[in-house]
Amino acid sequence: MSNSMMVINPYWHMGTWVFDDPQAELQQEPFVSGADDILTELVTLYDIPNARDGFKLLFSDNPFPGCQAKGTWLREEIPGDPLGGNWYQSEVGGREMEGWLCPALFKYFDEAPKEFYVKVESLSADPGV
Repeated sequence: MSNSMMVINPYWHMGTWVFDDPQAELQQEPFVSGADDILTELVTLYDIPNARDGFKLLFSDNPFPGCQAKGTWLREEIPGDPLGGNWYQSEVGGREMEGWLCPALFKYFDEAPKEFYVKVESLSADPGV
């Protein structure tokens, strides 16, 4: 069982969280439909300073040390059409929340994972910064 870790750096833009990933050919890719609310809850709960200027979001389809939340797959947006995105449920700070992940998910996973794990960190958490 491999533990493939990925990282993106969301930031606040035009009223929602977005991220850039040139390797995945994504620019200002927005988190919407509940995924934005989950990110807001995570950065608030874990007291990420200046989160709107950017923060580190680590994620994997396997548990990893220090992960703070787990997303559990609920359903496809459009059954049978992987390009319709997928809905996930997560418990954050004692609250059950649902969020939609758009087809950009498939830039990171071959298929929608049944579970994925996340951790938020300050960008200044990097050694030497």
